[in-house]
Amino acid sequence: MKATFNWRGSARKLNGVLTCALVVAGFLFGINAQAQMPGNGPTNIVLESWSFYDTTNWLDDDGYAPVSFTNIAYSNLGDGQTLVVDTNVPAWLQYNVVENDGTTNLTVQQGSVTFWFAPSSWSSTNTGGAGPGEYGRLLEVGSYTPDSSYGLWNIYVDSGGNNLYFSAQTNDLSSNLTTYVSAPISWTTNYFHSVALTYCATNTTLYLDGTNVSSGPGVTVYPGPNVLTNGFCIGSDTNGIYQAHGLFDLVATYNYPMNSNDVLLNYQTQMWSFRINPNNMVMESSIVSAPSTPSYTPQYDVITGQGNLQWVGAASSCSNGTSAYNVWITNVVVTMVGSGTNATMNLEFSIEGGSSGVPFDVFATSVLSFGTNGIPWAWEGQGYQCNTYLLTNLPSSTCFLILGTPQNTSGYGLTDAFELLVEKVNPAGAQTDSSGVPYAWYAQFGLGAQSAMQDPDLDGLLNYQEYLYGSKPTVPEGTTIWVGTPNGTSSIP
Repeated sequence: MKATFNWRGSARKLNGVLTCALVVAGFLFGINAQAQMPGNGPTNIVLESWSFYDTTNWLDDDGYAPVSFTNIAYSNLGDGQTLVVDTNVPAWLQYNVVENDGTTNLTVQQGSVTFWFAPSSWSSTNTGGAGPGEYGRLLEVGSYTPDSSYGLWNIYVDSGGNNLYFSAQTNDLSSNLTTYVSAPISWTTNYFHSVALTYCATNTTLYLDGTNVSSGPGVTVYPGPNVLTNGFCIGSDTNGIYQAHGLFDLVATYNYPMNSNDVLLNYQTQMWSFRINPNNMVMESSIVSAPSTPSYTPQYDVITGQGNLQWVGAASSCSNGTSAYNVWITNVVVTMVGSGTNATMNLEFSIEGGSSGVPFDVFATSVLSFGTNGIPWAWEGQGYQCNTYLLTNLPSSTCFLILGTPQNTSGYGLTDAFELLVEKVNPAGAQTDSSGVPYAWYAQFGLGAQSAMQDPDLDGLLNYQEYLYGSKPTVPEGTTIWVGTPNGTSSIP
């Protein structure tokens, strides 16, 4: 599935223990008794965005048409449909800086630009490394002139693919090209990287894959209004000669400099859109080669079973993964049941990859939230590769799914994915709280890892006391307190 950038987000790769995420619009998973509050995803307001879901007319995400385009193509890599600017003849994709109705698509004095890029046909050149063979433009306004007679604003790579730059030039005849920030790169064909540039009058910052890699002075040189009326190009210069020879996706512009936390959060929430696409084999292979357990050895597991998942049958087609830790979700079908306020959604999906006989945890949430202070995800059940499952009676809103691998660093009974997403504890750290209660014990009864001092069954015993006494925290086994009141009401059953 492919959707516009303005609402889409997805989950983050966490130390190799979460293998894929699925973002589905149109419904909201019930999270058992865990309330889901909005506000944990990116809240930045874009000027404009380009998801390249329209590969015929190349409309942007708000439906504005390009000024012109020629010899461009699309790929199923990236997030499903990706712009490709890579030919041996002139090729370009040009949009307005400001639309006829006044809508602004790009600001050059102050703002932010974010996009994902992957080289497609970079090769070795006499400058060393593997690059586009020319100064490939990733995004450009105006045009470079030796005498600084026109104006330029661009993000580009050198011919050898060794460095990424942000430079600008005005029309003051100074002959100067001002480079505000630059950073070394070493990019692999068909491997996508996130690029983010923030800029204003006081500073400029370049981020790669969510990390600040270069900071520079404020922007004081930029093209004038006459240059802006000619628009900007993605993937080449206006003549279509200096091509990036690569693939673009999720391009977005903002009229203010984003802070580092927002840049990182955008990167984290977008990256799974690339990880879940089985076509992105180069990126997927990087996960497989990362340090991890090479083979699956069954371990003690506290949280098991099919849970809320309903088995539909064997998947119509299925691919094996390279290991038990290389697995993904596919064949997604969402249907509506009923109408109006009573409408619900059913979700059907298949699990591919992985290894036969290995259980994979399915987690769900309505708000992307990671870290020890994040909102807990809900465990929906365990599924197996090459099988199709169904979740029913889902309210119509938004949902995120993640598959967890069987990796269990501690061996205490909880997978690393469960500890990270549901219990919000470090799988490599202590496996008990300050009261000596194992986190696995809390999880077994559906309790949060920070609930030692709670009494959910109201029997007078706190959770940590229930553990010490060997009783159950969800069944009244202690001293239940009954309350009578003067008006005759009572809590006595």
